[in-house]
Amino acid sequence: MATLDAGVLRRFGLGRSTAEPILAKRKPTRPRLGPGRPIPFGIAVGPALLIAAWVAGSATGALDPETLPAPWTVAETAGDLLADGRLQSNLLTSVQRAVIGLGLGVAIGLVLALLAGLSRVGEALVDGPIQIKRAIPTLALIPLFIVWFGIGEEMKLVVITTSVAIPIYLNTHAHLRSVDARYVELAQTVGLSRWGFVRRIALPGSLPGFFTGLRLAVTISWLALVVVEQVNATSGIGYLMTQARTYGQIDIIVVGLVIYGLLGLFGDILVRAVERKALSWRQTLGD
Repeated sequence: MATLDAGVLRRFGLGRSTAEPILAKRKPTRPRLGPGRPIPFGIAVGPALLIAAWVAGSATGALDPETLPAPWTVAETAGDLLADGRLQSNLLTSVQRAVIGLGLGVAIGLVLALLAGLSRVGEALVDGPIQIKRAIPTLALIPLFIVWFGIGEEMKLVVITTSVAIPIYLNTHAHLRSVDARYVELAQTVGLSRWGFVRRIALPGSLPGFFTGLRLAVTISWLALVVVEQVNATSGIGYLMTQARTYGQIDIIVVGLVIYGLLGLFGDILVRAVERKALSWRQTLGD
């Protein structure tokens, strides 16, 4: 309605001077059937409710402290770990592993998706092995990776990288193949080169899928990290949790779980912020 011009309004007996104030007063409204207005800090509501339930359960005795320590006990344990430096050093090691594995996995998954999405030969060579890897759980590959790469950092990075590359490939490849064929015809009509087509049409068209895969990849990188840091590791949050399990220190285990959860949450928030910036031209139900 806000796009009606003065000529259309004059057909209904409204002159230019009357039409302009009406148009000026119009404000964009959200779709009536949409999810509604964004809730400020809405992503924190769910975690806050979980913490509140945890606090209430611990305070009333509904939660056995031997099974799940109270939040204040976990906070005190985290303070002790910070004081003696164990938490910082192990957290830094875990973050480095996750970031390196994530970066390698994203790069490899993106390159493979472009090869398979833009070439039938590339798809014939790449897609089958990717689907095979997708069907094989990462845990099943760890013994083989230990034989191939040993139990050092190389094995851990290979596990994280291969786990991350899969969602990047699947989502980016799917959106590449779903680019409207009319855009391809338009690119041919205006004489775009192969690189120009990739840069101006294929890559922008695949960005929504890439960011969906990236959100999954961030979470998967932490899940893979939990696994590899409990396989003959000598540092990292997973190693700290394994040592705590040996000595029955449940509070340290919960500290590690909370850290993994927070890293996953903040990683997802960061990716969503970058996605909104990169896809600001897109109007969706969530806007």
